[in-house]
Amino acid sequence: MDITVRVQQHAGSLAAVDYRWDTDTAILTANLRDVERAEGLSGSVELAGNDGSWLILDVKGGSIHGVEVAVWPDVKKLPSLAPPADAASAKLAVPSGREGGGVALLQTETTLLAEADAAEQTIHFRVGASRPARTVRIASDILVDVDEHDTIKGIWLLNVPPFPGGE
Repeated sequence: MDITVRVQQHAGSLAAVDYRWDTDTAILTANLRDVERAEGLSGSVELAGNDGSWLILDVKGGSIHGVEVAVWPDVKKLPSLAPPADAASAKLAVPSGREGGGVALLQTETTLLAEADAAEQTIHFRVGASRPARTVRIASDILVDVDEHDTIKGIWLLNVPPFPGGE
C-alpha cells in the first residue's frame, strides 16, 4: 500500500524542526515547531521496511507534524548528498478516508533505503520502488519526495545533529 497525500501550496513561513536523539535506542525524532492547528486525522503513519526498519510519520489535524526513525535501515554513506535546491514550500494533507477528524494508525510494508552525507547531517530515506518524483519542503529542515500520483517516495532530514557521544 502506498501513502498518498494532498500537496497544498504554502505561502507562509515554514515551521522550524526540533531534533531529539534517544541515546538508549538510537531513535531520531524530528518534530515541527509552532505548527498551525487544523482539523483532520491524527495518529501515525508507519512505514515498515522489508528489512525490519521503521519510519513513522506523526500526523496531527491531517498534516505531518513529525518524523521518527524508530529502527534504522542500513545507511549508505556518500561523500556528499545535496537535497534538491528547487523544493517549493508546501503542506501535505493526509486524507483520512472519512469525514472529520479522528485517530488512526496506518501501517504499510515497503522498501526503505537510507543514504547520508559523510557527516550524517543530511539523510535521505527512499520509500518503495524508485520512480520520478518532485520534492516539496514541509518544514525548514524536512523535505518530502512525491511522485506524479502524490505518493510519498522519500523523506529528507536536513541539519541533523550528531548522535550524542558518538556511535
